[in-house]
Amino acid sequence: MIAPGRIQYLQERIARFDDQAAYRELFSAFYTPLTQFAFGFTRSKQSAEEIVSDVFIIIWEKRKRLENISSLKLYLYTATRNTAYNFLSRQNRVLLTDLSEIPVDLKSVHLDPERMLITAEMKKMVQEAIMKLPPRCRLIFKLVKEDELKYREVAELLKLSVKTVETQMSIALKRIGEAVRFDIRKAVPAPQRGK
Repeated sequence: MIAPGRIQYLQERIARFDDQAAYRELFSAFYTPLTQFAFGFTRSKQSAEEIVSDVFIIIWEKRKRLENISSLKLYLYTATRNTAYNFLSRQNRVLLTDLSEIPVDLKSVHLDPERMLITAEMKKMVQEAIMKLPPRCRLIFKLVKEDELKYREVAELLKLSVKTVETQMSIALKRIGEAVRFDIRKAVPAPQRGK
């Protein structure tokens, strides 16, 4: 995901200078995660792509107002959610009222290789543990860890309290931690001596 300082820079470039290169960079950085998020509402890849495209068209059309937005990342997720709701109501389809039912497709878990030695087996264990989390817990975990939203932003986006987000993250981290306990001696071969 893109760094917060970079988002702010792009936001300013778009709002003040109509910078199309900054707009393209912002679009490239957020297109995939927002499409995954919209897919959870529509269950249609094509509709999700249209929704995200619509969000970015509106961003460009109203670019002068971007300077008034304090968190562009949260704004993009909220606009995607609202556009998905509007799309579903135009299609006369049932609105999802419980965001915990949105399927979560975790593409990756960001791990710092310098701080953590992790084997392919352990990665598999982490992914399996994440997929076994309750739906709301899994969605919150994805938004915090993969999409890098702050607890407060996730709470606002999902219309939950910050305490609920904290609790769900604690549950997720505890369950993942329990699932990946392993004996390091079995996971990492011992160095061979005498060679």
